[in-house]
Amino acid sequence: MNKKIKISIVALMGFLVITSCGKKEANPADQSTEINETTSESEGQEAAVSNVLVIEGNDQMQFSTNELKAVAGKPITLTLKHVGKIPKEAMGHNLVILQEGTDEAAFAAKAITAKETDYIPASEKSSIVAHTKLIGGGEEDTIEFTIDKKGTYNFLCTFPGHVAMMKGVLIVE
Repeated sequence: MNKKIKISIVALMGFLVITSCGKKEANPADQSTEINETTSESEGQEAAVSNVLVIEGNDQMQFSTNELKAVAGKPITLTLKHVGKIPKEAMGHNLVILQEGTDEAAFAAKAITAKETDYIPASEKSSIVAHTKLIGGGEEDTIEFTIDKKGTYNFLCTFPGHVAMMKGVLIVE
């Protein structure tokens, strides 16, 4: 019986080592994904929120952040980077920013059936502020758009099954 306990402890420790290593790599949420441009730091002012945003998606179905910030009325440049290795056919990611008040679950349900348009349902174009293309491991896509109205806009990945874990908000101030 003492031998069984030792084996169980060793197995548990091995499991913890393996899972803790994976989480460190798979959860880059501690890193800032927002790039702030400064014009003149010698004036002693803090850098303003920039409308140049970068967000990453990985093979563990995670965005690197669930919150982005931008300034209303100014062009927004958003880059989605797929930092994983799995091709888009199996682990594709996109980022779709929805109009305020859009039913996220209903939108995602329609997106699942829109494979031919990279999971962007044509019937829901009026619900979309902007979206990236569907990308696979090692790829990236950059889009430019402007949001004039201050508010909180939901974003999500519409690849089937990803919306449960890959979503967040774009706060426009």
